[in-house]
Amino acid sequence: MSHGARVIRTGVSSGDPAAPPPVTVASSSAGSDAELMDGGYFRSCAGMLKVAQMISLLIGFISVNNSSWTDYSAYSFFQIVTMCDLVMILFFYIMHIFRVYRKLTCVSWPLAEFLHYLIGTILLLIGSIVAAAKSYNITGLVAGATFGFLATILCVISMWSSYKVSCITQSTSK
Repeated sequence: MSHGARVIRTGVSSGDPAAPPPVTVASSSAGSDAELMDGGYFRSCAGMLKVAQMISLLIGFISVNNSSWTDYSAYSFFQIVTMCDLVMILFFYIMHIFRVYRKLTCVSWPLAEFLHYLIGTILLLIGSIVAAAKSYNITGLVAGATFGFLATILCVISMWSSYKVSCITQSTSK
């Protein structure tokens, strides 16, 4: 069974001898796939949410890293969690910008991103709670815990929006 390309008519009448050849859908969509970057993702809500997450994680990490702290285990856990989350969010951000998910179809990217947000958000919430409890009113540590909580909220919003989109997509495709 052939799924031939549909013809898109231009404004020129078909009786005109100088009519240009018809443009097919396959050749017009190939140009959009050949683009290296997805410029629309920069301005999308999901893209801006990822940037806000990365900025808040980086500020939280820098705040804790530049403060004097005595409880090594609590703040080293917070630093590890913030950097791991930052790297994974950057990975998914680059994956969306360069459309890697279209080329590597063997991985369920929405599921991988959802699981990352689920696990990362739980670990970030634990790290932020421990960092806030052990801060002893040192301003850098309080700021780090605050930005950790902000990043946790942004991750929950991102996780909820990706779950909402995947549920809507599945229910309408039937």
